Order: sequence, then C-alpha cells, then structure tokens
Amino acid sequence: MLDALVSDVLDLVPPKDGEGPHRLLLGLTGPPAAGKSTLARYLVHRVEEERGAGVAGYLPMDGYHLSNAQLDRSGRRDRKGAPDTFDAHGYLAMVRRLLTETDHPVYVPDYDRRLHEPIAARHVIEPHTRLVVTEGNYLASDEMPWADLRDLFVGLWYVETDDPVRERRLRRRQRAGGSDDRAAREWVERSDRPNGELVKRFRDNCTRVVRVSGVPRIRPPEWSTGR
Repeated sequence: MLDALVSDVLDLVPPKDGEGPHRLLLGLTGPPAAGKSTLARYLVHRVEEERGAGVAGYLPMDGYHLSNAQLDRSGRRDRKGAPDTFDAHGYLAMVRRLLTETDHPVYVPDYDRRLHEPIAARHVIEPHTRLVVTEGNYLASDEMPWADLRDLFVGLWYVETDDPVRERRLRRRQRAGGSDDRAAREWVERSDRPNGELVKRFRDNCTRVVRVSGVPRIRPPEWSTGR
C-alpha cells in the first residue's frame, strides 16, 4: 500500500518543462494522530529521492496554530486544536501563495511540540519545488474559510486510523510534552476527541481514503526540533 501511494504521488509531480502548472499541492487530512505528518514527510522524502532535492516540499497546517498568548487572550487555550484556534485565513493565504509565487523561496512555519508554539519559517519551499504536501485536521471542512481550500489541491486524501490507536498516540504525545497520565487523558477527552469527531464529518469531501501503517519516520536535521 505504501509503495502504491508513493507511486501515485510521483505521478502528480509536474514535469519540469511540460505544459500545465509549475507547482501542485496535495492535501492530507484526518483526525488528530492519524499519521498525517508522518506520511507527509515520508512522501516528500521519497519524491526527493526519486526526483531530486527540493522537488517536493512540506507545509504543515499546525504551523498556523495561534500562539498561546492569543489563546489565553481569547480564553481558548483549553481547546487548543479546535478550528477557531488556528489562523485559517493565514493558512489559506499561504496555500494560494505557493501556487503563484514560484520565482523565489517561500518560508513556511511549523509547530514545535516541546515549546507548544508555532515556529516561523522553519521550512522553505524553493522556486524549483514542483509538489507541496500539506497536512492538517480541517482541510476538508465545509466551514469557511477552510472550504475554499479544496479547489486548490490536486488531491485531498483522508488518512484513517482506528480510534484506539490514535488515542494511545495522543496520550503519549501529551506525556512527551510534560503532562502526567491523568492530565494526558483529560486533554484527549476534552480537546482531541471532539476535534477528531468533527474531522470525521468531512471524510466524504476527500478524493481518497488511505490507511497505512509502519510508515518510516523521516526527520531530517532541519526538522529535528519539530513535532
């Protein structure tokens, strides 16, 4: 299954000197801890192995988390990860930029799970980048401005994983971020679980459903302090 996905992604990469768009974006969505970022990074890695460094790029929606200061100001820090805790308009604007600004590097943010904050300009999309893989929870949402994203993607894949597996990952993620077992469970029940149920509502908006396991974790040096 994983090799087939890689083959399909390679088929999406626009040719260097062919007619058509210079750059395309593939979206991956699904509930929290479904494996979106792991799959996205692996696909980028494999495209670069086959087609050359910088031919593929990575845009994580989590880089558009609102800062903790903004969440504290709005009283939404205890629901971090809900749709209104992201700069959705900023993310949409970046997707549009990447489709049109192809004559200079474009720097994109990421999210650091140790700092629990977005980090500006962690990744760069080079002028010769032909395919950008982007991932996030709400890429298939019917709510505005998320709904404007779907027409901008060459494909939108729903990454599906069994709920017990996801919730184990989510609790482990919280513990790795400094929470004890009780706090980790409370966070998953209060925030991650309802967010995941919301994401599932938009599954049918996707062009493909993928279920993969055992995806190698790719963590190049420039991502070593990331998620």
